[in-house]
Amino acid sequence: MTLVQVIALLALGLSGRSLAFVPIGGGAPTHISITGTALLQKVTETCQAVADAAGHDFKPTGLSPEELVQACLGPTATGEVSGAKFHSALQEIYTQNGLVDRDFVNSAPHHFNSEAFLEGRRLITEGVLAIKANIRNKNFKAARETLGRVLHTLQDFYSHSNWVELGYTEPYINLIRPDLPLDNLADVDTATCSDCSRGTCPNPILRNILKEKKLTSGYMGIFSAAKPKEFGPMIRTTDADIMKREISKLTAKGGGDHPEMCLSGLQLALTGAPASSDIYVFTDATAKDIELKDTIVALIRTSKSTVSFFMTRVLKRRRRSLRAGSFEDYKELALASGGQAIQVSKGQLPQATDIILDTSTSALVTVLQRARNPGKQETFTFMLDESLTNITIYITGTSISFTLTNPAGVSQSHNEASGKLGTIKTAGNLNRIRLNADSQTGAWQIKFNSNQPYTLKVTGQSTITFIYDFVERFEGPHPGYAVLSGRPQAGQPATLMLSLIGRKGPSSVSVGAVSLVTVSGPETESHGRATEMGNGDILVTVGAVPEGEFVVSLNGTDKVSNNVFQRQSTTQMSVSKVNIKAVVDSSAEPGKALELPFSVKTQGSGGKYSITAKNDRDIHMSYPESLTLTAGKYANATLTIKPPASTPSGTAVTLTLEAKSASGVDSNYVVLRISVVTKITDFVPPLCEVVSVLADDCPQDVSQCGPFQWEFLANLTDGNGTGIEKITLQQGNGNLTYTSLSAPSVQAHYTASCCSQNVEITAVDKVGNVGKCYHSIERSAGPPALSLSLPLWLCLLLSALVGRP
Repeated sequence: MTLVQVIALLALGLSGRSLAFVPIGGGAPTHISITGTALLQKVTETCQAVADAAGHDFKPTGLSPEELVQACLGPTATGEVSGAKFHSALQEIYTQNGLVDRDFVNSAPHHFNSEAFLEGRRLITEGVLAIKANIRNKNFKAARETLGRVLHTLQDFYSHSNWVELGYTEPYINLIRPDLPLDNLADVDTATCSDCSRGTCPNPILRNILKEKKLTSGYMGIFSAAKPKEFGPMIRTTDADIMKREISKLTAKGGGDHPEMCLSGLQLALTGAPASSDIYVFTDATAKDIELKDTIVALIRTSKSTVSFFMTRVLKRRRRSLRAGSFEDYKELALASGGQAIQVSKGQLPQATDIILDTSTSALVTVLQRARNPGKQETFTFMLDESLTNITIYITGTSISFTLTNPAGVSQSHNEASGKLGTIKTAGNLNRIRLNADSQTGAWQIKFNSNQPYTLKVTGQSTITFIYDFVERFEGPHPGYAVLSGRPQAGQPATLMLSLIGRKGPSSVSVGAVSLVTVSGPETESHGRATEMGNGDILVTVGAVPEGEFVVSLNGTDKVSNNVFQRQSTTQMSVSKVNIKAVVDSSAEPGKALELPFSVKTQGSGGKYSITAKNDRDIHMSYPESLTLTAGKYANATLTIKPPASTPSGTAVTLTLEAKSASGVDSNYVVLRISVVTKITDFVPPLCEVVSVLADDCPQDVSQCGPFQWEFLANLTDGNGTGIEKITLQQGNGNLTYTSLSAPSVQAHYTASCCSQNVEITAVDKVGNVGKCYHSIERSAGPPALSLSLPLWLCLLLSALVGRP
C-alpha cells in the first residue's frame, strides 16, 4: 500500500473544516481529549512504521500536529505543508463524538446506561460496518463522522459501567465482536448499587455484584422530488494521468436547448469532493436546473469549498427555458464561496486557467476579498506578513482602473504589465497580478477608480491560518458547543469556534481581533469578543451581526517572526430566523425505508413554510411539501428515504433539507449524511493453517545465511464467510504467491533468503475482517500462530491523519 493510499481516509484533499466540540468545565479528561490523545498516539506509531518501511527517518521537531504532519510526510513532501486540514480532519471526528451528548442525551444505548449493553454494542458494531463499507467506497468523510460517534459510545462503556471496578485492565474485545457473547450481565431488575439519596457514596456498587463479576451500568435520567438526468457520473481519482485520460474522453453532443444541467453536476462535485476543496466549473451555457441553487449554496456553506466558474459565452442566441438561470447566478455562487467568476473567450481559456495552478497547494490562504456592484472609487488596505509566498491578486471586471502601492510607497498601475511590484496578466475579465518575490512585508493598498462591477481577492501560501465554525451551546451531562449545520440564528449573538494554526503549533501565534465583515458594499464590520479555550481553540461571540452576507476576518501575530498577519475566510454566511433540527441515528439498508424525523421553528412571522429536500443519489424521498409554523414553536415532521435494493453497500448519501418562508425572504437548511450499508453477519476473520516449513538448509550462524533459502506454505480460508478478497505480505523480504482467491481454500507459498527470518501474511475478507499468519525461523521462536491485528479499517483511519500538499 502506497503512502497516498494509507493516508487517503483523512487526507483525500483533506476534507477539513468542522470545529471540535469543546466541553465546558475543568481540566478533567473529556471525550475529546481522550480521543485526541489516542488518535495522535496512533498516528505517531503509524508514521514511524511508514517511515521505517520507506527507509527514512521520522523525527518530528516538536509535539504539535503541524510538526507531526511535516515529519510524517518525510522527504516526499516538497514545499510547505499546512496543518489546517490535518486539524480539520481530526476535528470532524471530535465534532461527531461531542454531538452524541447533544443529539442522543436521553438514549441509554448511546451511553451504555440502564443496562443497555446489547443495544450499545449494536450501535458500535453497526457503526464499524458502516465505517468499513464507507472506506471501501472512499467515502472518508462519512467514515470519520461515524467513527466519532462510535468512539463516544465505546468510551462511555468504560466510563458508565463497572468494567474497571471488576478489576479488568484490558479492553473488552466482545464490544466489537457481535459473534462473541456479552456474559454475566446484570438484569434491569437486579439491585446493583446502594441508595445514595442521603449523600455521597464513595463505593456505591454492591459487594455481591463485584464478587460475582457482574457487569452493570449506570442509570441517568436527564429528561423524566426526483432529479433529472443528462449529467454525471462523478469520477474521483488522485492519479493525474487518470484525470487527464477522463478529461480527454469528454465530447460535446446533442444540445440545442442551451441551458444545461450545470448545478446538478456541481452538486455531485460538492458532495463527492473533500471539504475545503477548490472546484472549477467550465461552461458556455446557463443552468437549466436553477431550482438547485439554494441547495448548492447550502452545500458550499457546509463544505466551505470554493467554486470558480470559467464562462465562455456562445455567440448564437438561443431561447431560454423559463426554469433556466442566468450567468449572474454563477457570479453569485462564485462570490458566495469566495471563488471567481471569469468570463473569457474559448481562445483565452488557457491563460485564465493559471488560477488552477495557483490554488494547487494545501497552504493557500486568503488575505482579503471584496466585491463592489456597482463599482466606485475606493481604496482597500491589506497586510502581508513574512510567512506569505507566491502572493497573487485577482481582479475581475471590465474596464477596471486600479493602482497598487507597497509599504514603501512604490506604485504600479493597471496598464503596466511588468512593473516594479509584479506582473499583470489579463484574460477576458480577469486580471492576475503575481507580486515579485522581494520584500513584501507590511501594509499594502490598492485603489480602484471605476463605476463598473469588480471583485478583488488577495491570496498567498502560508501555514499560518485558522479554521472555524459557527456553533451553539448545549447543556446536559457533558455540556459544550456543537457545530451548526445551517445558518446562525437571527436576533441573537453569533458564536464561532476558531482554531489557530501556526508554524510551530497554536502557541506560536496569537489572535488580535476577530470580526464579521461584509464582502459586498457598503462595508460593515462587527467585532467579536474572544475567549481562550485552550490548545489554540478560541470562542468568539459577536453581539451585532452585520446585515446580509459576511465572512470571518482575523488579525494576529506570528510569534516566530513577530509579524502581524491578516487572514479571511472565503465562504459567505448570513443569519436566519428559521431553525431546522434533524439527526441521522442509523445507517440505511438497501431496499428498506429509513425515517428521519425533523423539526422546524421560526422566530419571525408564522405561516406556511415550504419544505424542500434534495439528495445527490437521486433516491426517492417522501416528506411534507409545506409546514404551517407558529412563531417560537417547533413543528414536527418526518422524511422517508428508501435506497433501491441494488444500492451498493458503503454508498454515502448527502441530503439537504430546506425550509423557506412563503415570501422567500427567509430560509434555513440542514445537511445530513446517510450511509447505506448491507446487513452483514460475517464477523469472523480468515483463518490460517500452516502446511509446511522447509528451513533445514538455513545455517545456525545467521552471518552465513546469504546463499540459502527457506520456504513457507499455508492454507488460508474464510469458512462460511464472505470470502477472501486480498492477501498481502506485511513482513518479509521474500516472494509471495498464492492460488485463486475465488477458491474455498487459498494456498499461499512464500520463499525467502535465510537472512529474512520472519514472514507475516495478511488476509482480508470482503467485509473487512482481517487475519494474520505469522511465522519465524529464528531459533528462539515459538510455533507458528495466527494473530489478529487491529482492524484494517481502524488502521487506515488512524494512519490517515496527515495531509499532503
